[in-house]
Amino acid sequence: MRLHRAAELLLAQTAASVGTTSERALALLEGLRRVVPFDGAFLAFADPLGHGYHSLVSVDLDVRTVEFLSGPQVARDIEVTGTDRARPPLGPSDLPYPAEELLTWAECLIPSGIHEGLGVALFAPGGRHVGHLAVLSGSRQPPSPAARRRLGRLAPVLAHGIDPMRSLLAVARLVRGATAGVVLRADGGCQALPGLQAHALLVPRSPVLAAAWERIGDGNVYSSFLWPVGGSHAPGGHVRVSVLAAPEDVPPGPTAVALLSPATDLHGLTPRELEVLGLLVDGCSNQEIARTLVVAPRTVATHLEHVRAKLGAPTRTLAAIRAEREGLYVPALPQSSGGVPPSR
Repeated sequence: MRLHRAAELLLAQTAASVGTTSERALALLEGLRRVVPFDGAFLAFADPLGHGYHSLVSVDLDVRTVEFLSGPQVARDIEVTGTDRARPPLGPSDLPYPAEELLTWAECLIPSGIHEGLGVALFAPGGRHVGHLAVLSGSRQPPSPAARRRLGRLAPVLAHGIDPMRSLLAVARLVRGATAGVVLRADGGCQALPGLQAHALLVPRSPVLAAAWERIGDGNVYSSFLWPVGGSHAPGGHVRVSVLAAPEDVPPGPTAVALLSPATDLHGLTPRELEVLGLLVDGCSNQEIARTLVVAPRTVATHLEHVRAKLGAPTRTLAAIRAEREGLYVPALPQSSGGVPPSR
């Protein structure tokens, strides 16, 4: 009993450790083996978009078995058996029908010499589905009740260890003073970022997120720009929007994080000058800027003269470069939005 408690404590420490998700996952499986014996194991991410699972790591399974377990049939069998829900670990001996009626067992596991095992869904706090674990055995003896209880007790620890949100939160911490944030998903939607509050600017289909997608869609790992609060004249000042690409060790789905933080060090630029500077960065000529802002070209020239002086840039090209480098770019607002997100 003491050995099991010590091993469980070590698992909790491993789950909380740094390193890549795959490194933690492999260490977790090796540690789990000390308290829940198995002949092979498979750990997978749950697709955040609900499209099945993505293989993370496996232990002592041949290539053919891993390839099958990474395919779509496993996701269907997990759904059929209900092991995608928050429930105690389930094995083939718990089913009301022979395991051979499931293609995963009939076509893959049994031919590979695997006859028993346990599957359990992994959930983060709040009920977010993180992944799935299968521990497998060549024995025909069902897992012991004690092994089932231990695996059920350790499921939240394993979920914490592979939770992709941890990598995204690590990225978010790179932005000092972030007050709100969301995860941008590959399907164009977004979801909450644990630990950071929601914000009216960061809702699906908002102009801010459209601009964030455009900046990160250009292949940038990091981009920062300003957004006027309350409309193009920024009656509420500006907020900084930072967009950071998701790390490579998260599953397909989360693409980037978008964060809001206070806008500081604006070099004394006025809201109108920032607006002109944004159009300059977009490559607009003085005449195009004048038409967009409905002002005279000479007014634009005056604004640009002030912009160059405040940025210490002798040319408009250098002013645009410094604006990009220092995050002083303000995207052109859609005329219909007025800087306010559209209704959902």
